[in-house]
Amino acid sequence: MTQPAELKRQPRVAVLVPCFNEETAVGQVIADFRAALPSAEIHVYDNNSTDRTVAIARAAGATVRSERRQGKGHVVRRMFADVDADIYVLVDGDATYDAPSAPRMIATLVEGHLDMVVGLRVDQVEAAYRRGHRLGNRMLTGFLSEIFGQQFTDILSGYRVFSRRFVKSFPVLSDGFEIETEITVHALELALPVAEIATPYHARPEGSASKLNTWRDGFRILNTILKLYRSEKPLRFFGVIGAFLAVVAIGLAVPLAVTYIEEGVVPRLPTAVLSTGLMILAMLAVTSGLVLDTVTRGRREMKLLAYLAQPAVGQSPQG
Repeated sequence: MTQPAELKRQPRVAVLVPCFNEETAVGQVIADFRAALPSAEIHVYDNNSTDRTVAIARAAGATVRSERRQGKGHVVRRMFADVDADIYVLVDGDATYDAPSAPRMIATLVEGHLDMVVGLRVDQVEAAYRRGHRLGNRMLTGFLSEIFGQQFTDILSGYRVFSRRFVKSFPVLSDGFEIETEITVHALELALPVAEIATPYHARPEGSASKLNTWRDGFRILNTILKLYRSEKPLRFFGVIGAFLAVVAIGLAVPLAVTYIEEGVVPRLPTAVLSTGLMILAMLAVTSGLVLDTVTRGRREMKLLAYLAQPAVGQSPQG
C-alpha cells in the first residue's frame, strides 16, 4: 500500500543555538552544523550580546532573533515557542559540541522512536571541562538519580536532540542554566523514551570565555532540583518533613510520659506544648503531601495529554 506523500517526506530539522557574546565561536558553529546537516534550518537566538555575535551569525546565513530577558531558560522558552520543525537540535554557541555527531543523534531518535537524545560529553582535551564543573555535574546527576531514578549520566549537557512532541509539550519554567535540569526531570516524570550518545567535547576557541559560574549556577541548579522534587514528588518531600517532626515530637514526649506514669505529674509543661505542636505540624505536613500529590498527578496527566496531542517523529501534523 502506497504511503501518503506527507508521510514519506524527510523530517524538518531545526538547529537551535542560544548565544550570549559568542562572536569568536558562533560562525564556526553555524558552518559546522550546516556541513553536518545541509537541509537543516539554523536559528540563532541572541540574548543581549554586546559584541558582534548578531552580525557574524547573520553573515554566516543563520536566521537570527533576539530574546531580551536575560537567561538561557528564557531563550529556550522563546525558541521552543517560535520555531516549527519535526526534529530540534539544541546546541550551545560556544563551538564545544561536535556537529558531526548530530546525524547519528537524529538517526537514533528517529529509528528508536525516541523523544530526546542527549549528547554525553567526552573530553577531548583537559581544558574542555573544568574540574569544578565536572565534580558539580557528577554530584547533581547523582542527586537527581536518587530522586527520580537513574537514566542519565550527564544531566547538564547542552547538546540535545528532541522530537516535536517533546518541544511543543514542554512547559519551560527555568530562567537560566538550570534549564537542562528541568528538561531532564520532565523526561523522567513522563517516562519518555530517551537515550544518551557519547559525543566529543572540545575546548572553547581561543578568546571565548564560559558564561557559567561554578558556585552560583551550581547552587541554582541544586535549588531547581529541590523545587522540582517538592512539586513533582510532594508526598515523599512533605512525608520526610512530617516524619522528622514526628520523631522529634515523640523524642520530647517519651520522658514526659514516663514521668507522668511514675509520678502522676507533667514536669515540663512548655516541653509538652512543644511536643504537641510538632506532632500537629507533622500531621499537617503529611496531609499537605497527600493533597499536593493528587494535584501533581492531575498536572502530570495534563502534560501527558499535551504530549500525546503532538505527532510522533515521522508522522504528519494531522497524524
